[in-house]
Amino acid sequence: MFDISTLHAANDHQFKSNQRDRTVPIPSTITPIPGYPTKLVVYKIAASKYWHIRCWMSGKTHKRSSKSQSLRVAIIAAKRFYEELSAKIHLTQNRLPIVSLLDDEETRTKPSHTFSALAAQVMANEKSRVARGEFSHRSVQVMQNRLDTYILPRWGKLDPKDITYERLCEFSQFLSNKLGSISVSQYFVIIRKILTHAQKIGTIDAPPAFPKVKVVTTPRGAFTPSEYWKLLRTARQLRGQQHPATVGIQKKHFKLRAPDYFMREDVAWIIGFMVNSFIRPSDLKTLKHKHVEVVRNSNTYLRLSLPETKKHNKPIVTLQPAVRIYEHLKNIHSQQGEAGPDDYLFFPQLRDRNYAQFVMSYFFKWVMDINDLRIGPHGQNRTLYSLRHSAITFRLLYGQGIDLLTLARNSRTSIEVINNHYASTVSSEQNIALLQSRRIKH
Repeated sequence: MFDISTLHAANDHQFKSNQRDRTVPIPSTITPIPGYPTKLVVYKIAASKYWHIRCWMSGKTHKRSSKSQSLRVAIIAAKRFYEELSAKIHLTQNRLPIVSLLDDEETRTKPSHTFSALAAQVMANEKSRVARGEFSHRSVQVMQNRLDTYILPRWGKLDPKDITYERLCEFSQFLSNKLGSISVSQYFVIIRKILTHAQKIGTIDAPPAFPKVKVVTTPRGAFTPSEYWKLLRTARQLRGQQHPATVGIQKKHFKLRAPDYFMREDVAWIIGFMVNSFIRPSDLKTLKHKHVEVVRNSNTYLRLSLPETKKHNKPIVTLQPAVRIYEHLKNIHSQQGEAGPDDYLFFPQLRDRNYAQFVMSYFFKWVMDINDLRIGPHGQNRTLYSLRHSAITFRLLYGQGIDLLTLARNSRTSIEVINNHYASTVSSEQNIALLQSRRIKH
């Protein structure tokens, strides 16, 4: 007689086998991470549409889903996962050192640390600083991106003792072929920080000497008043027109969507508002109506209580023309139901604010290209940031008796930055009237 229980057991075994097969890595998808130990890989399984991460560390296999179908995003997630594991294990070992009482100081060996493990420890420290408000989240992101781009793929597997002056010089030459002097120097700041950390925990005796990198600053080219008016007029004339290159308009993570092929009047408002408010391009994507207060007394201006940028959180006051721009903009957006306290001033219909900034930048480049203003007179690449540069430069040139401290504080920057980046474009001849002026004797 046929035993039904035998059939159920066989089916259960087959079911479990199928389930197990669905979670086994697909061999053709197993991908090691460049610059990291081979024990760190990403892979796909039949049971999930996402890439998964696997890492063998401290005698245990650690797994995590990347929550992404993109291999590029999964690789980035794998690097972060490895660094988090390295930092966690390092901290655990420091809290609970396992050292035999029979060992003496000479026979005791220090644990080996790869450069990537040390980088993970430094990043953990930097994230703690963010939590304490000592360091900005954006700065940590930039630091992590630089590690992932050029530093860890080159040196991730190395013992920090193997990073010599000669290797640092080779790295300097490599970076100099790709980046400007400021970026090169910032990469070396990160490397120095990691090697200093290695010295403090006893992995190396001292960091090697570093090659000198002379930082050459190239100020973003400000626009002249006549160029500024050209930009304004062109942005208004292009309103409603379709961008001539609607095929393949994309940059990094963004691709221009079909509804956004047409120039909006927001671009003209952005040009006028930035030149009369001193804000940064990054403020355009975060500025909401609740951040704006119209002040009318002996002077008329806007008080902008923007979110903190670069450790500056004091309000910015604008010039009077910004009030007219804002009130016109608010009136138009009110008719569209987009002028509430939490609605954005510029491109409020775009909820992805990083994409909104991409659209603003792209159409501003179109306006510059029509007027042949993309490159400044000294070869500088002009961007939306050049409008902030223009705002500060115009005050230096045409503001009556304005002092650098007031201008720096209102622009959320420092006097040194004003001197080095903005005032550097102001020539003596442009202020000839001040140079030739005389004090009035009473």
